Amino acid sequence: MYQATLSRRSYRFSDLRQLMAKASPARSGDYLAEVAADSAEERMAARITLAEVPLKTFLQQLLVPYEQDEVTRLIIDSHDALAFAPISHLTVGDFRDWLLSEQADSAMLAQVATGITPEMAAAVSKLMRNQDLILVAKKCRVITRFRNTIGLPGHLSVRLQPNHPTDSLQGIAASMLDGLLYGSGDAVVGINPASDSLPLLEKLNHMLDDVIQRFAIPTQSCVLTHVTNTLRLIERGAPVDLVFQSIAGTEAANAGFGINLALLAEAQQAALSLNRGTLGNNVMYFETGQGSCLSSNAHHGVDQQTCEARAYAVARHFSPLLINTVVGFIGPEYLYDGKQIIRAGLEDHFCGKLLGLPLGCDVCYTNHAEADQDDMDTLLTLLATAGLTFLIGVPGADDIMLNYQSTSFHDALYIRELLGLKHAPEFADWLTKMHITDDLGRLRDTAANHPLLLALQGEQP
Repeated sequence: MYQATLSRRSYRFSDLRQLMAKASPARSGDYLAEVAADSAEERMAARITLAEVPLKTFLQQLLVPYEQDEVTRLIIDSHDALAFAPISHLTVGDFRDWLLSEQADSAMLAQVATGITPEMAAAVSKLMRNQDLILVAKKCRVITRFRNTIGLPGHLSVRLQPNHPTDSLQGIAASMLDGLLYGSGDAVVGINPASDSLPLLEKLNHMLDDVIQRFAIPTQSCVLTHVTNTLRLIERGAPVDLVFQSIAGTEAANAGFGINLALLAEAQQAALSLNRGTLGNNVMYFETGQGSCLSSNAHHGVDQQTCEARAYAVARHFSPLLINTVVGFIGPEYLYDGKQIIRAGLEDHFCGKLLGLPLGCDVCYTNHAEADQDDMDTLLTLLATAGLTFLIGVPGADDIMLNYQSTSFHDALYIRELLGLKHAPEFADWLTKMHITDDLGRLRDTAANHPLLLALQGEQP
């Protein structure tokens, strides 16, 4: 039992799970799950109480039972006690103060990352203002490699997302080349297919690989189909670079996705066996999003932001090249408006980076949410200031297959110019070699006989 008194009123919280939920910033998903604070005063009482909880408590009072949940078992069994030692004496409030101190520099944050559990990260985020989330995330350095180097300080990568509602190879190729000519694609060229047809998925893999190999592009491709489909594609000899899967923070929610830890491990080993990376062997790509556990009735009474942070434990176990939160994609039932989406995006980025992950973000919203592109401009700018690993690039910011609003190739140009952010270095060299950018990284005018344009027309360069 936890309790606090505010304005002569006593507030009681039955356990750590309820305390965490009541301390969360207001969001529609927690109200839907009936775990949110009933008032701003109760929320503040919960935060004051949470600040006094020792970090060690999260290793003893588990929010999701160990016996019932393999994600909990992963978190506890893989906890690095040596990495935790420098912060093991802190309370949640002390942890916030330490994270904001000069002592917690990039090297120290990397040293303690494997000692921080998702619940610890989620707890401290609930005590932080937006500026706190930005400042600490900026100090976290996470670098991954496959065919290029992602996550270097002062750099920002872009996933080129050339989706098409009918999986038209010509339509996908047009969007892909459009993005490349705008300098996008150094994170990954990743397609969300409309179909689960293995022959079609195989064609998509070959098309992406053909373009990458033909023009010697230092990037990687991914067809974002279910992990079991990717395993079949590998068995069929398809040129698979990255294995994709949506993941969540509880065993039951992952079961709703048709996955478990053993299946992800099998897929990782299959991808590693192909040995397609030239600079590194980070072969996994994960997507997450607040609300996924609630939408599958698999949240165990845990607030949605803490469930999201638990998904990062799954991702961390498999050393991904990329992971991104699709922050506004699940809908207003979970994040109602621009204010909630912005806060959730900053929380997700902070927690992921703190846990040692290459966290990116699909800065996005659905058309029935109380949000607009100005809100996305705000979130993009805040995240990039906070050291975002990568964002999504969609033609015109409008994904015509998934039917939602994201960020465009032009948005990537804006944020690079605003903050002086660079492409992955290997990709930057390729852009210069292909006369897409000049020596300073600025876009050049593209002539009609550019090799990429001729390729789109089916001509030989």
